[in-house]
Amino acid sequence: MDVRQWADGLQYGSRWSRALLVVPFVLIAVVTVVDINVPPEVHLGPFLVAAPALTASFAGPRPTALVGAVAVLAQAVVAVTRSSITDLNHMYQIAALFLISAIVTFFAHLRERRAAEMVRLRTVAEAAQRSILRPLPGRSGPLRLASVYLAAEAGARLGGDLYATARTVRGTRLIIGDVRGKGLDAISSAAGVLGAFRALARQEEHLPDLVTRLESSVAAHRIDSLNETDDRPEDAPDTADIADTAGPYIAEAFVTAAVLDIPDAEEELRLVSCGHPPPLLLRAGRVHALDATQPAPPLGVGALTDDGPAEDLFTFRAGDMLLLYTDGVTEARDGSGRFYPLAERLVSWPGAGPGPLVEWLCADLLRHAGGHLGDDAAMVAVECLPCPV
Repeated sequence: MDVRQWADGLQYGSRWSRALLVVPFVLIAVVTVVDINVPPEVHLGPFLVAAPALTASFAGPRPTALVGAVAVLAQAVVAVTRSSITDLNHMYQIAALFLISAIVTFFAHLRERRAAEMVRLRTVAEAAQRSILRPLPGRSGPLRLASVYLAAEAGARLGGDLYATARTVRGTRLIIGDVRGKGLDAISSAAGVLGAFRALARQEEHLPDLVTRLESSVAAHRIDSLNETDDRPEDAPDTADIADTAGPYIAEAFVTAAVLDIPDAEEELRLVSCGHPPPLLLRAGRVHALDATQPAPPLGVGALTDDGPAEDLFTFRAGDMLLLYTDGVTEARDGSGRFYPLAERLVSWPGAGPGPLVEWLCADLLRHAGGHLGDDAAMVAVECLPCPV
């Protein structure tokens, strides 16, 4: 749900608030009529305090004050009808009702102001999240793309999963990744990876060189984070020489990623997998896992090995559909603890096009998990179209 829709629902002018506003007025009318007709020794006036208290739970200060004023007036009518408004018992009831109405009106004002602040904060957070995880273009050369992001944290739109695309002179480059951990640290790391990919995707001609630069960027970001914290280990390196000195300290923060290069004029794709789940290729009704022959370590821990990243070459031609995903998809469990069978569900997909595919998988995944995911999940579908001559 859009944050502006959520904000509109909090305001008194919404249909829901107007409908609920009938309840306290009905309550006042019922209590007043019954109180007038009961025996003299029975007093139902104290029940009127429920009307402004109930109104303050869903409406703003103005409707709360209005209901409180009507309740005080109703109590005065009861006093005049049953005895006299100067009767001591009725005077105390009217004074108490007026005081409580004023108090709940004040708290309704505080709640409304806090709600407005939360709306502003959510709007700023949404803008920041959208600037980090930008929507993928619908077309990139001979490719059609679609994506979906499901944040595990309620109310969030971005967590530790990431994806991005970049056009080069030869074709399209894609990245999908998953940052270890959650919260603001994971979002910060995801933003660093996305920024580095967007800056470097067009600079490096070869895919392994791009991944090497991304590895250095992630490790440097981790070192900068360590240097900025007060609880940094005393012997932690304060240097940019990451490959030689920082290995033991960057092992706690890493990013699994799959980086792809899909040329426009060739029926192939190149893949470097950095500890990420293999992409799935849907071709002629069958699903093939694109397993890397020599997977590289996750980004951020590459300094722990002497081997550089290696790329794998796969066929990718017109009519093929490629699905990139994070482990939040395959590790989603149902009520019996069974993992989501992504490959099986992908085979049974009856439609066509990347957009309908991710929408169908998203709905199916949420049904499998009971509407709640234990981890962030992201999916990117890529369809190869015939390349124009």
